[in-house]
Amino acid sequence: MNDTRADTLIKQINTIQRLSLLKSFKPLLEKLHSYADCHNRKLHYDHYASLLLLYFFNPTFTGLRSIQHASTLKNIQDKLGVKRTSLGSLSEANHVFDPQLLTHIINELAHDVNRLPFQERFNNLDMTIVAVDGTLIKALPKMLWALWMDEDHRAAKMHLEFDILKGIPLGAHVTDANKSEIAQLESMLSPGKLYCLDAGYRKYRFLNTILQRSSSFLVRLHDNASYKLIQERALSETDRKAGIEFDRVVWLGSTNTRNELSRPVRIIQLRYHDERALSGFSRKSRLSSKKTFRTPSVGKTLLIVTDLMDLPAELIALMYRYRWQIDLFFRWFKCVLGCKHLLAHSENGITIQVYCALIASLLIRLWTGRKPTKRTFEMICLYFQGWATLEELIEHIEKLKSKEQK
Repeated sequence: MNDTRADTLIKQINTIQRLSLLKSFKPLLEKLHSYADCHNRKLHYDHYASLLLLYFFNPTFTGLRSIQHASTLKNIQDKLGVKRTSLGSLSEANHVFDPQLLTHIINELAHDVNRLPFQERFNNLDMTIVAVDGTLIKALPKMLWALWMDEDHRAAKMHLEFDILKGIPLGAHVTDANKSEIAQLESMLSPGKLYCLDAGYRKYRFLNTILQRSSSFLVRLHDNASYKLIQERALSETDRKAGIEFDRVVWLGSTNTRNELSRPVRIIQLRYHDERALSGFSRKSRLSSKKTFRTPSVGKTLLIVTDLMDLPAELIALMYRYRWQIDLFFRWFKCVLGCKHLLAHSENGITIQVYCALIASLLIRLWTGRKPTKRTFEMICLYFQGWATLEELIEHIEKLKSKEQK
């Protein structure tokens, strides 16, 4: 009984210690203080990053002018350790400071995050399950570097690595919207990861590059992908219940492309039912230049390829299903965290903003111990604005945890 009380007390203390970061971002960012120091520059890198984090946790802020005005408030100056700054200094900071220094903070925070309560079978995997995708952030026509459709339609693209089992971003790169997602991911590849990718990453030479980097892949193929059958694997009853139609070992590609992969791979066909179609929703069929890419019927199939030969087919299908968590994060990133509005026009400034947004999302994940939601984000914002107490915020978090345990 005493041990149980002690564990509860330790959890409460840990929660309070994590939430103490809400009062000040100084301990987290102090290592940035002396970067790019100048005798006539009063705005330090850690001060600028603190003000950006404050921007994300205060929905009433609408831009750099809001941040500049907030820097004149004594309470903010005391808690963040910043001085009154000018609009020109904030604008200059977008060009002066190096966004890559923030990646070290992102890595430290990501390392401290615990896994979400997934099925225990995932705990036996000795690799990090990573979803990778890109999302567009609309830009102004005068942002000439942000190439997209034409001179009147500009956009930046965020290429994101997302840890599925932790439910957190691991890293990101910002480029113009026309940047190849495959080329960008190839520059980010690292060993010991399982990359869960959509059909846009299906280039066979690229998949072979992943294998050469001592990692694995799980990718959706086109329905009409060519391959040479080597082995038809038996399906278990669990596989059939999960909708697996076949599990095969193959040489992937046509006669001309078969040498682009250095080893046989495994393809799994999964059937699922579109619940929206059952309710009358009709989606337009997506067509490639020659053949139908996906059918518009209620019953649909996914063709998945992987180099993992030992895992059950239904577990591979489940992992691909969790890949969609990255799309949910994109929605939260833009619609809830408020990254639709850009605070800078330069690629460097937008990268700093994106990295600070990732730090904000990681802080929420650490504070709450769960994936961020709109209600929890609102509660944290209310705390920042003085409408909610620390005790009420902790009570809100504990209620969420008790609901998940039930």
